[in-house]
Amino acid sequence: MKIAFFDTHSYDKKSFTEANEKIGYEIDFREYKLNENTAMTAKGYDVVCVFVNDVVNSTVINILKDCGVKLIALRCAGFNNVDLKAADSCGIKVVRVPAYSPYAVAEHGAALLMALTRHIPQAYLRTKTANFNIEGLTGRDLHGLTGGILGTGKIGQIMAGILKGFGMKVLAYDPFPNEKWASESGATYVSLEELFRQSDVLSLHCPLNEETKHIVNHDTMKLMKHDAVIINTGRGALIDSKALVCALKYGHIGGIGMDVYEEESKYFFSDWSTDIVPDDVLARLLTFPNVIITGHQAFLTTNALKNLADTTLENIRAFSKGEELVNLVK
Repeated sequence: MKIAFFDTHSYDKKSFTEANEKIGYEIDFREYKLNENTAMTAKGYDVVCVFVNDVVNSTVINILKDCGVKLIALRCAGFNNVDLKAADSCGIKVVRVPAYSPYAVAEHGAALLMALTRHIPQAYLRTKTANFNIEGLTGRDLHGLTGGILGTGKIGQIMAGILKGFGMKVLAYDPFPNEKWASESGATYVSLEELFRQSDVLSLHCPLNEETKHIVNHDTMKLMKHDAVIINTGRGALIDSKALVCALKYGHIGGIGMDVYEEESKYFFSDWSTDIVPDDVLARLLTFPNVIITGHQAFLTTNALKNLADTTLENIRAFSKGEELVNLVK
């Protein structure tokens, strides 16, 4: 099997090269992303391996079909960047990695929460210059507060457990509630409106689709407590970014820790430190003291990278052998 690997970084090369030692596939690592301009470079390859910011729309898929590609292997859980109908009509299968390390993502969300509520970035910058003044760094206890979990899949459940460990009351919303988990964990399902109203910490763990796009918007943020914080390790477009700027500016919410951004594909995984960021919304978010943004790194642990590589290559192996594709995206 020949695999064209797009949007490659050093950690991808390391983990996939190690995982491929026992298999011996021919992997061609490319640093550039898959899109309408680069899809033709997949000619002669059986599989393309893509990540969250690769463009896999109908135009790209039709080019891939003409190139002879038979499988799109996502090395991630989300598949909102893939036109599944186009892939189906072209006879191209799509597989993914549904659970590479839910602990990595949930733990990163907890790290964002702690850093945000205890002003860790500001304290770090001060002490690096020998400034040990703690004025303006007053935080608050998480113990006794209410944590809201929007989406109770595996990651949401783990995050709920972490918040429970802090001594927080856990509320949850999911269109398909897991009552068994709720009864065992002590979480309580409420309506979506109540989740926004009652949460001191709202953590987002739902997939991005037509129903969830901009689920956090002007109206829902106005329901929130003025000192409530949002944690987003899910997908950037779950939040209306322009509405978020307004909510922060006028104090409708207390802050946000985010590992994803609605228009991240141009900026994340790249170095913009010596350039002007042309995205006015992102540039504005970076100026708020009560905003922490990380560059889509919640998944980035050695455990997760190994699982991503192993599962992706197993998906490809099963396809090559004509076996059942347990991680097929339908």
